[in-house]
Amino acid sequence: MNGAINEIEKFLTDSQLVFTRTKNVFIVTIAGVQKLSTTCSLSVGTSALTINAFVARNPDENHEGVYRWLLERNLKMYGVAFAVDKHGDIYLSGRVPLDSIDETEIDRLVGCVAEYSDTAFNTILELGFATAIKKEWQWRVSRGESTANLDAFAHLAKPRP
Repeated sequence: MNGAINEIEKFLTDSQLVFTRTKNVFIVTIAGVQKLSTTCSLSVGTSALTINAFVARNPDENHEGVYRWLLERNLKMYGVAFAVDKHGDIYLSGRVPLDSIDETEIDRLVGCVAEYSDTAFNTILELGFATAIKKEWQWRVSRGESTANLDAFAHLAKPRP
């Protein structure tokens, strides 16, 4: 257990990632592009490292489409998988044996959380929040405000012929 804790702390420090530690739990902030940041917990237990990262809140609509897309993604993922809590919020979650924890594996797992969270984010928003995005776009346009941070969703705002 202590070996894994030391490996994780060394990796996070060497990688210059922002983190806090309470006993055997590390809370890490991972920067992204589409999802600006992802908060991830790395919890060292007696026999396994548990990884959890919040990705998105419960979709407003199209739950079946969102969850199906996530399940299909799970087939191609390493170390973590998409999961849904009792509120419908979307997480990345995984459990890895402690004896497999070294700097390379921690790098791989944190990298997977960063990649999966970031690359899935806009698709989750598009599938599960399209109506809210359209309303936000229209509201901003009507007030002459910037839609720059909604550019990835411009195709949703344009009327279809």
